[in-house]
Amino acid sequence: MNKIMNIARRFREEETGAAMVEYSILLGLIAAATITAIIAVGGWVTGQFTELCGTLAAETSVECTVGGAGT
Repeated sequence: MNKIMNIARRFREEETGAAMVEYSILLGLIAAATITAIIAVGGWVTGQFTELCGTLAAETSVECTVGGAGT
């Protein structure tokens, strides 16, 4: 019975596992926020280039194409 109590006491006082879980959750949240920010900025940049391309096409005879240089 003493052996079981010692194991239970050690398990209760052990905090390295809990700290590892907390850091894993924090890392996951940071990764999710970073991916979300990159996707948002990418969408904004795409919109800006699309608007620029439309403006240039309206004012000049250059036709813009996505993914390549205008002709």
